[in-house]
Amino acid sequence: MDHSFRIRKGLYLLFLLSLSGVVCVSIRYSLPEEKKSGSLVANVLKDLKLGPGELSARRAQLVSKSNKQYFQLDTRSGNLFVNEKIDREALCGKMEPCLLLAEIVLQNPLKIYNIEIEIKDVNDNSPVFSKNEFELAVPEQVPASTRFLLESAQDADLGENSVQNYTLSPNENFQLEIRSARGGKKNLELVLKKMLDREKEASVGLTLTAVDGGVPQRTGTVQIKINVLDSNDNFPQFAQSEYTVGLKENSPRDTLVLKVEARDLDLGSNAVITYSFHQVPEEIEHLFHLHQTTGEITVLGPVDYERETSFDMDIKATDGGGLSGNCKVFVEIEDENDNAPEISVITVTSPLAEDSPIDTLIVLFSVTDRDSGDNGRTSCSVEMNLPFLLQTTVNNYYQLVTQRPLDREKVPEYNITITATDRGSPRLSSRRTITVLISDINDNSPVFEKSKYEMQVWENNIPGLLMGSVHAVDLDVEQNAKVTYSLVPGNVSGAPAASYVSINSETGNLYVLRSLDYEQIKEFQVRVRASDGGSLPLRSEVVVRVVILDENDNAPFFLYPLQNSTSPCNELVPKSVETGYLITKVVAVDGDSGQNSWLSYELLKATDPSLFSIGAQNGEVKTRKPLTERDTNKQRLIILVRDNGHPPQTSTATLNILSVDGFSDPYLNIASVSQEASEEDGSLTMYLVICLAAVSFVFLICIIVFVVIKMYKKESSFITALPQFPPAFPEIPETGVDSQSGSLSRTYHYDVCLTGGSLSSDFRFLRPLIPVFSMGDPNVSENHRISSVSQETPEQAEGQKQREQVQMTSQQGTYWDTLGEGREEACYAYITQK
Repeated sequence: MDHSFRIRKGLYLLFLLSLSGVVCVSIRYSLPEEKKSGSLVANVLKDLKLGPGELSARRAQLVSKSNKQYFQLDTRSGNLFVNEKIDREALCGKMEPCLLLAEIVLQNPLKIYNIEIEIKDVNDNSPVFSKNEFELAVPEQVPASTRFLLESAQDADLGENSVQNYTLSPNENFQLEIRSARGGKKNLELVLKKMLDREKEASVGLTLTAVDGGVPQRTGTVQIKINVLDSNDNFPQFAQSEYTVGLKENSPRDTLVLKVEARDLDLGSNAVITYSFHQVPEEIEHLFHLHQTTGEITVLGPVDYERETSFDMDIKATDGGGLSGNCKVFVEIEDENDNAPEISVITVTSPLAEDSPIDTLIVLFSVTDRDSGDNGRTSCSVEMNLPFLLQTTVNNYYQLVTQRPLDREKVPEYNITITATDRGSPRLSSRRTITVLISDINDNSPVFEKSKYEMQVWENNIPGLLMGSVHAVDLDVEQNAKVTYSLVPGNVSGAPAASYVSINSETGNLYVLRSLDYEQIKEFQVRVRASDGGSLPLRSEVVVRVVILDENDNAPFFLYPLQNSTSPCNELVPKSVETGYLITKVVAVDGDSGQNSWLSYELLKATDPSLFSIGAQNGEVKTRKPLTERDTNKQRLIILVRDNGHPPQTSTATLNILSVDGFSDPYLNIASVSQEASEEDGSLTMYLVICLAAVSFVFLICIIVFVVIKMYKKESSFITALPQFPPAFPEIPETGVDSQSGSLSRTYHYDVCLTGGSLSSDFRFLRPLIPVFSMGDPNVSENHRISSVSQETPEQAEGQKQREQVQMTSQQGTYWDTLGEGREEACYAYITQK
């Protein structure tokens, strides 16, 4: 059963080794003790079958299994040197062989070499006796061949270098016998060859010499003084010659180990027995106490299984007469689970890049437990919520590798707690916390605080004004998190965006570079780019919408009457109008927006404020009451328009209203009269009348010349006849007598010419409603021609004037009448029809 279990255990170990892929090789060297620091032990390259430089390339490390680092490894040359002078006796005591264990750990791939260095003993210690002089009390009647146990010499060296022989100084009473005992010890016995005679010799002096086998030989001596006693013929006798007892390590002080007892058949003082240790190392005297009278062995000092697994000691019982007996006591130390596992970290990769691939080695460590059996078997674990995986290799080596991707922005560092637990009872565990820092890579783009920014700027701003700022955050650190801002190339109203806006590359402050006009541009958009400082910069962009806020910087402007015209605006109004008659409508606009463009009208000044009113919102000019004969024919209105800004801005316009008799005649066209000319244009009117007369005169001369030429050529007679005009319609009240009755027609035809004194003004004409007929067709029915209101250029106005002059000179009578302070001229052509 036990054999099959061992086979299964070996197969399981081979299976684990095949899975892990880690090969362990054992190499053994020997080294004499007391070598100086720096002494060469061996070159491991050949034994490891490695090439030069491979130890450094594979990050070779020498891991000592003892408390001190006695050796050091030169990874470049492969030489193994002594790091500290070694004393085999202090290190191993009597243990043979004396081995120092170490491991050479290679990485990439992981391979472990077990190094065993045997420390050879040299003859550096002489045999030593526990005392300089031994005293023996020997009764005089002791028979020959009586044996007296002597303390053997102690030599810290081993093997041939330890005590090999003893010699006794020559004498006639005693001889020395050497017997091999258990454990390779030599027991010395002094054998009596000849009975003693105290009366002849009360004491005997001997010299005992111990000789070792080293080269050169070392010796140690002790003096033996034998006191010859009076007769005591019984020796103390122990119940057992050997005692074996078990003792748990770490037993408390004064714990009873064993009680030995010896009996002596003598009486009196010769039967009083005292107990003592015989030929025991000093260490035993520090660990155990022997009571002289009771024979109880108790614990005196700490007993550690890991230092010594067993003790053997000689107990000597001496009676009052000096006779003694001996026995052997063997104390077997039982292991207790008193040592927690020890975690030794070999390699730590920190900082660790956050883009490290899966199975990247982070920590390589080993776990050891100084206990034995189940108490020395260990298991290891780490926290479950970490992105790492703990893998077991061989010889209690573990490696911690990554099993999930890392993200420094979520977890910048990991405090990995490694827990090692043994299988003893109670179980002991130890913990080791390792901090692994995660190094940053540029894997995060800058992120703006808003998905879209909107900034407002008042128009007429100062160039260089701060509009606002954008801010982006990069979750990376250091240079990867340094954000710089820039404008994305683009156009705003046909111009580069950089001519409108600039940005501070470090702070993200946005400045407007020019003075903005709301009436030209109400809003625009620019794109801002944020770039980080990584080796491969990451970028993000955001739209910034700039809204221009309107200021009340534009005064209202009159469209009608035209505000910038130098010619006055006149409106004709019949004298017979009633209350609420709509004369005209004033129209103004404001370049601003919002409440800055809300306009209201008011009558600022008027010739007679009681006659007219204006709508505050619509600008309609109406009569308040009917016009009377007492009212002035020309009324001057100054109209003010005001916007709703703060502060408000205003504009004014002048409107002249002319009241005309008979304006309601259906043959007349209702038309507007151009604005009143300035008072300074009176002379211009006079010049115009003279020009018209001159043109008319020239025209008459041309007609006369034309008639004379025709008559001279004797062609068909030219009969000058006046055009025949149709009778006035009966519904027209201005017609006095019907033309069919032969009375004088009182039909009046007007051609009103208004001049405004400005070449850019609008001219409007009331043309005569008399149709133009051919010379010989008096029966053609009358047609009405209504003048149209038009906006003419100065050249068109001049041509129109010439045509009117021709028309006026072609009539039988002409007279002029000036209306209203000489500002307007009305040309009336009076025609009498037979």
